[in-house]
Amino acid sequence: MYLFKNDDIRNENPYLVDWQYNAYQCFSEKITNKQLKFPCIPATQGFTLGHFKYGFIGNPIDEFAPTELAKLLKEYALCYQELGNYTSLVIFFEQIKEDTNTVYNYENLFWKILNEVSQLDQLEWPSDIPDDPSDRLWEYCFHGERFFIYSATPKHEKRLSRSFPYFMLAITPRKVFEEFQQSNSAKQIKNKIRERLIQYDNVPPHPELKQYGEKDNYESKQYFLRDDQSTLTQCPFHKS
Repeated sequence: MYLFKNDDIRNENPYLVDWQYNAYQCFSEKITNKQLKFPCIPATQGFTLGHFKYGFIGNPIDEFAPTELAKLLKEYALCYQELGNYTSLVIFFEQIKEDTNTVYNYENLFWKILNEVSQLDQLEWPSDIPDDPSDRLWEYCFHGERFFIYSATPKHEKRLSRSFPYFMLAITPRKVFEEFQQSNSAKQIKNKIRERLIQYDNVPPHPELKQYGEKDNYESKQYFLRDDQSTLTQCPFHKS
């Protein structure tokens, strides 16, 4: 398993095949679109500055997919602090060929993978982070690091900010958000992100999009946003 940077993919790389090049190209076009501007401004900056790392995994329903993700996430956890202030790990899964998948199928698959990846963690869950997602201070942890996880699927049709031809994850260390929060322009940028989101999606911003640590915020509800305004009543994550 390998992690790639922008230049690793743009240059002809012998380790990559057609679908992987195509997934990256789709991502590049989405995040750099000048007409329909992607809402997350720090993400567009991270891409332009080359702070992202990329990983490619086969069919997400394959039994080995969680193992592959765990290997990539561990590698990223060990190196992300050297990559820049806007870094994220972007994971592309190979397209599922079945036509019966729905947003809800992907939601179940998303939590199944995260649960199985957590079982492969070689380090203890951080002692200062609750392992119960019903606690407002919970967030996903792996290899001693805290992460926010964004997901996108081919079945999202209205929430275009969560729509992508491939099942995709963007995994961002909490430390990146903490650095951003300390910047003088953080409040202004967050307002601009909200404005862009309203213009980008064909549904209003999801009611669960809140700030980490707020009394009524639950991070798990932001990881996978449905195409409507509903959400899971109980997070499927279970720390073993």
